Amino acid sequence: MGAEQGRTQGNGRSNAANAAAREPRSSSCTSLKMFLVALSFAYFAKALSGSYMKSTITQLERRFDIPSYLIGVIDGSFEIGNLMVIAFVSYFGAKLHRPKIIGVGCVLMSIGTFIIALPHFIIGRYEFETSVRWVANSTMNPSPCHVGSAAELTQNSKLQEVPASGCEGESNLSMWIYVLLGNVLRGIGETPVQPLGISYIDDFASEENAALYVGCVQTISVVGPVFGYLLGSICAKIYVDIGFVKMETITITPADARWVGAWWLGYLVAGVITLLSAIPFWFLPRSLPMPGPQGSEKCTPEQTSFIKDSRLLKNKYSADDNTSFMEMAKDFIPTLRNLLGHPVYLIYLCVTIIQLNSLIGMVTYKPKYIEQHFRQSASKANFLMGVINIPAVALGMFSGGLLMKRLKLNIMGAAKFACGTSLIGYVLSLFFFAMSCENARVAGVTLSYDSVDTLSYDQQSVFTACNSECLCSASEWDPVCGEDGITYVSPCLAGCTSSAGSGKNTVFSNCSCVGVAGNFTASTGQCPHTDDCDRMFPYFLALSVITSFIISLGGTPGYMLLIRCIKPQLKSLALGFHALATRTLAGIPAPIYFGAIIDTTCLKWGQKRCGGIGACRIYNTTAYRIAYLGLTLSLRTISFIICIPGFILLSRQLRAEEINGIHGALANGEAELEALRKEEFVISNSDQSQQISDNSTDRETRL
Repeated sequence: MGAEQGRTQGNGRSNAANAAAREPRSSSCTSLKMFLVALSFAYFAKALSGSYMKSTITQLERRFDIPSYLIGVIDGSFEIGNLMVIAFVSYFGAKLHRPKIIGVGCVLMSIGTFIIALPHFIIGRYEFETSVRWVANSTMNPSPCHVGSAAELTQNSKLQEVPASGCEGESNLSMWIYVLLGNVLRGIGETPVQPLGISYIDDFASEENAALYVGCVQTISVVGPVFGYLLGSICAKIYVDIGFVKMETITITPADARWVGAWWLGYLVAGVITLLSAIPFWFLPRSLPMPGPQGSEKCTPEQTSFIKDSRLLKNKYSADDNTSFMEMAKDFIPTLRNLLGHPVYLIYLCVTIIQLNSLIGMVTYKPKYIEQHFRQSASKANFLMGVINIPAVALGMFSGGLLMKRLKLNIMGAAKFACGTSLIGYVLSLFFFAMSCENARVAGVTLSYDSVDTLSYDQQSVFTACNSECLCSASEWDPVCGEDGITYVSPCLAGCTSSAGSGKNTVFSNCSCVGVAGNFTASTGQCPHTDDCDRMFPYFLALSVITSFIISLGGTPGYMLLIRCIKPQLKSLALGFHALATRTLAGIPAPIYFGAIIDTTCLKWGQKRCGGIGACRIYNTTAYRIAYLGLTLSLRTISFIICIPGFILLSRQLRAEEINGIHGALANGEAELEALRKEEFVISNSDQSQQISDNSTDRETRL
């Protein structure tokens, strides 16, 4: 009875102990999942606001009258914010309360997003060049062509260089500076999200789930741009001064090169979403219990050698380590030197920097490429990016993480997979060169008034005999479409002497430059593009989706290669330095030099109201295609060349690590054998002494 009661008490204590062991494990699992959800939402918010910034590139160019390279500076300012603090956040943040640091970063991102929208509320209404007026109940308007003498014409052309009245009160500080400063603050706030978030998951997730969790987070970060570009599409349809002007008085459409959408509205929405993403991080723990230890028998020799300094074994900085700030600071330089002395890490760094230059430049100006080359509106370009292109990238990222888990790819397998998918995408991208559209037919810009093709545009090429008697401005951009299917820079340069109608329905007549007889009419806006370009556009979209999916398949394996190719105690610093290097050498310069090269293909620049060159109105589409695609693929070609020594170094390192692992195992075996021999020797000595003692006792007994 007593024995049964003892067994019952023992079983009760055992069950209680098992329940107590299961409770922290369950709590740990719940907290990790909560962190995964919170981090995914933060990734979504930052990706949404970042993609929305790229969707508003042409809107910002037109609103602030700035060229593409300056937009590149604004876009790169986000990376400048990262550059300021990322090394210190990655190194010191790994030893502090990581979830709360991420929460602070989300708050800063939100504030920066609100600052970007600020200029809309402190500057005047948007004014664009137009000779069309909205007059209620009017059928006849003043003549666009004001007849004058040659002297008056010369004098008028000089007056165009004089700033308009009212410019004396204009602030010397350009309003785009606020956009730049807000984007810098966004960059500072985004800094802790990636390195601290990914390292937190990798620290407290089991080995087999880490890749899947990272793949999920990366997938959500690609889903964010879907909504960012859709938000950009919606806002691009809405006029910039909606609510402050009567929409019937606006004489341009969203397809016009002068149209500016409600760019500021999307930043307010993105700022609120980013602010909400900060809330969960304040309720998450600083650290979680480590996952259950795994025996070395479950590891391959490569894993044993490559992860021999695993967090489950030793040499891992814990989040709860009571390390002073000065001790951490003294250890920073030696740790960084140790990281940069890793040859595989350096090769990986070089390859990703070059490929990210290509990727960032391509993604930044892709909506603009669709607008200019295929003559789509900004709203439609953003919609297509969000609905067709970005989901393919998200699916590719998730599929890559899933394939890596299913195929159980080792480090070399992940490297080959990432490189192979990138190479296939590169080959398919070459077909983009064949998908071309002709330049828009604009008299005096892409084509002479006698319909002979020419691209040697200068300011005087818009003047010809048919408009010689009109006092026209060469810098004005107010396009009209003639009955002959040719676009003219303005009604005045088309030689139109009368007009009827109002607003968008205005029709210009007696246009001396339109048609052979010179008495045809013209309507507002550019002429629609040719049918050949319409037929080519779906093929461009299909190929773009396929290449995006294939290239993004290697995203997660490539990222896991970065995590696994270095020691665990260097993980946070490696991620942070990788982000620092890619932002410094890719994120900042790529939009700037891509934009500067695109600017060289501009055929007709706008003019600011107070003087100076404004935004580009029309590009040489052939030169644009060659410059944009050629630069993108040239950079990727260089990255593939660098991959060759990278694979050689990686294979050598894996071989050396495997040999060291075998030697280590043999050494451990010899040590264990020696310990067993010593133990046997001690036991045998003990037995001999016991036998001697027994013999002496027997002798004493006999005596």
